[in-house]
Parts: sequence; C-alpha cells; structure tokens
Amino acid sequence: MLSGPAGFAHSPDPLTLRVDALPSADDPAAAGFAPGNRIGLLGLDLSTRRRNRANGVVTATDDDGLTVAVEQSFGNCAQYIQTRTPTAHARLPLAVEPLPRLDAPARRLIETADTLFVASRSRTGIGESGGLDVSHRGGRPGFVDVRDDTLVVPDFRGNRFFNTLGNLLGDPRCGLLFIDFATGDLLQFQGTATIDWTAAAGQPEGTQRSWNFLIERGWRRRGALPFDWRFGDYAPTTLTTGRWRG
Repeated sequence: MLSGPAGFAHSPDPLTLRVDALPSADDPAAAGFAPGNRIGLLGLDLSTRRRNRANGVVTATDDDGLTVAVEQSFGNCAQYIQTRTPTAHARLPLAVEPLPRLDAPARRLIETADTLFVASRSRTGIGESGGLDVSHRGGRPGFVDVRDDTLVVPDFRGNRFFNTLGNLLGDPRCGLLFIDFATGDLLQFQGTATIDWTAAAGQPEGTQRSWNFLIERGWRRRGALPFDWRFGDYAPTTLTTGRWRG
C-alpha cells in the first residue's frame, strides 16, 4: 500500500498514471515495482467511497516514484465500503516480520476486520483482455472466518462483473492485504484460493458463494501506514450482511 500527500497519484494524460511514492525496500511487494512489469492498481477514497481500478505496465521508476502506462481502467461501485477519514500521523515503521503461521495478533486483526483487499490475475493466454487486478472486499467485523491457515471470505452480491472470481478460476494465486486502521499495521499474504459455489448454513447473511484462501506466505509490517483514521459509517449494503456463526 502506497501513501503520500494529496495529489501524489496523478495523470499527466489519459493513458498515463504517475505515482509519487514507492514501497519501502523491505516491503515484500517491492521487487515487483520494476520497469516492464505488469501492475494492478486500486485507488480508493475511503472518505467518499469512490474507487477506481486500473492496470497496465510500469514504464519507469526513479527515486520519487513510478510511471504506469494504463491499459484498463474503470470506476467501481461503492458497495461494502466503510467510510473513514484519514489524518496524517508520522510513524516509525518497524522491521518486517515474516509470519510462517498466523499468531494471535494476526488472527485478532483478521477476525475483527471490516475491510480487505485482494490481488489477482487473469489466466494465461487471454491476451489484451487480461491483466492484473486489485479489488476491495468489505463486511461487518468478523465477515472473514479463520480456520487454521485458511481464510474463508464470503462473496456478497456485487457489480456482477466477477473480475476477481473470474481471475481466480483461471489462476488461483492471489494476495491479500489487511489494515489495522488504529495502529497503521499491515498484514500481507500470498496464497491460493478455491471457490465454493454453495451458500451453506452458518455462513454470513447475504453470502452467495465463498472462497477459501490458503495462506502460503505472510508478513506483518508494524506502523507501515502513516495515518490515523476516524471511522464514519458502514455502507448500507454492509448492514444487510451478517457475520460467521460458530
């Protein structure tokens, strides 16, 4: 997750995105930010629920940030986005902690989260219609179920594009990001996902299907996000959903 002052992400023209920020050297995702690499992007204003998804190719990096040649871009609905207002808060990030297994603090963050982000990619051979993607998922706190090192994420009614699920069908590899909005801590995971097309008893209200994410690698980054966040309200769609029952 990249951050900066207002305007740090901007478009000098309709096909170019400039981001005046780079991940820290110890960010597990840092190696991917190199010229020639494909990239998926999500711009989300939590204060207004506005979001836009884009992908393309990194064309250049320098000491101040990166430039992306945009290939696909579209606005996305505001469903399941909880509003939050950020205030800059300088923090000293601590060293990245590998997580060979979920410990108690990581489980607690996941089990109380109302927001996560998922990165996926289209299947090979799809050509110009494919690419990388980052999407938002939201629900009431407790909408993600933790079962050992597998996370179960309900899929609620959405925009019916099925970008993420379509990608997971073609390539099960994906990444998840969880944010502790109180401390600025981040949890980053890589793993594989399988889709369960049934809506079984005991799943959160509103679940139409779910996907199981098997954690293969994980990292905790304490104090990585330099903001305090004031919670606003739940999205109306979030209030129609439920939590996992034991």
